[in-house]
Amino acid sequence: MGAKRALIVDDSLSARTFLSRILEKYEIEVDTVESAEQAIEYLTSNRPDVIFMDHLMPGMDGFQAVQAIKSNPQTATIPIMMYTSQEGELYLGQARALGAVGVLPKQIKPADVSKVLYQLHLVPDRRTSEQTTFRPVGVEDSGEPQTAAARPLTEASLREQFAELRRAMMATLDSQSERFVADMRAMLLEALPPPPPAEPEPPARPWGWIAASGVALLLAIASAAMWWRELNLRRSVEAELVQARAAAEQAAPPDAAPVATSAAEAAEGNEAAPEPAAGESGAMQPIIAPVPYGADPLSGDRLETIRQLLTRLAEEGRAGVVEVRTFAGRFCLVGNANEGFSLAPDETPYARCDVVGNPHDEGLLPAQRIPLAFANLAGDFRSRTQGALDVRVEVGDADSILEAYPPITEHLTAGEWNRAARANNRVEIRVR
Repeated sequence: MGAKRALIVDDSLSARTFLSRILEKYEIEVDTVESAEQAIEYLTSNRPDVIFMDHLMPGMDGFQAVQAIKSNPQTATIPIMMYTSQEGELYLGQARALGAVGVLPKQIKPADVSKVLYQLHLVPDRRTSEQTTFRPVGVEDSGEPQTAAARPLTEASLREQFAELRRAMMATLDSQSERFVADMRAMLLEALPPPPPAEPEPPARPWGWIAASGVALLLAIASAAMWWRELNLRRSVEAELVQARAAAEQAAPPDAAPVATSAAEAAEGNEAAPEPAAGESGAMQPIIAPVPYGADPLSGDRLETIRQLLTRLAEEGRAGVVEVRTFAGRFCLVGNANEGFSLAPDETPYARCDVVGNPHDEGLLPAQRIPLAFANLAGDFRSRTQGALDVRVEVGDADSILEAYPPITEHLTAGEWNRAARANNRVEIRVR
């Protein structure tokens, strides 16, 4: 037959310890928990032979725990013995009505526990009529008093009872001390005046974020106004510059006007360049080749024109420097820096231009302005003429234009503006 097991449910450590020692004396294994909730969880996987349940505990009290255990068919047959400091038949009736087998006083005595264990048949009843006197095993009954043999057993029993009594007294003192301290603490808390109510903090005023939002709005408005003013100023300055250049060219004397050939004459590379007139410094008239927007100035037809010129000069035995100057026209463009720019449609109003300039030319580095084919051509003729002919590439002055840009008005279109930009986007070739 296996050992019996008991479950003690009490929030007091000293009470659990005291009752555990009494039960262990009867060779009963003991499990303890400190709340009714833990007891119910314990019963999901364990089946003790008896439960000792305290009444007053934090959370679920003893009555509620008994009702929950008895309402569960799996645990309803477990006997429950309650113990409490309350007295009276009313309390005993309530406990038994809920399913408890009985009620013990809070100050449990070993005799009360042993009586309960006998009633629940958890320990054999030693109080039988078969053994009314103590008889040592192995000693014949000669009718003489057995005082000498019984003395060691009596002393051992007394020592054991004294030790058990001492443990019971210590546990009782611990339990009483805990309750006394708890009662004193409660009395002191009741005697102290209640703390003054904390003053409610004034609600935070949302002035901070309102002010920050206002400042941000003002900055945005100011930035937009400055950008619009700068855009209008830039456009007005550009218009004034174009008008000033046109007026200067019209006021210049006829002999000061630059001599230029048409785009058709520049494309005809097989025509011989005119000989320098008498009394001149020997410089040829410049060859002007237009450059479409986005094209490489030193490639295509411009490169072929320079090749024909160098060939003719080398055959004639001429020496000198061929200067190639690139001029960028200022186009009316639409687009952005990420996706690129393109010529605006001719009917687009000038005010709708996203950029007025030449981003393709402005974005080229000095090394990128000279393509490989042009560099090979210049090196070939430099080597063929033993340095007599040299080719030099320069970026022309942006203020030098062949056709004046139209005045900026509200009716100006991108087509009118880009017509002048195409004429000014060119390459000029001179022989020095």
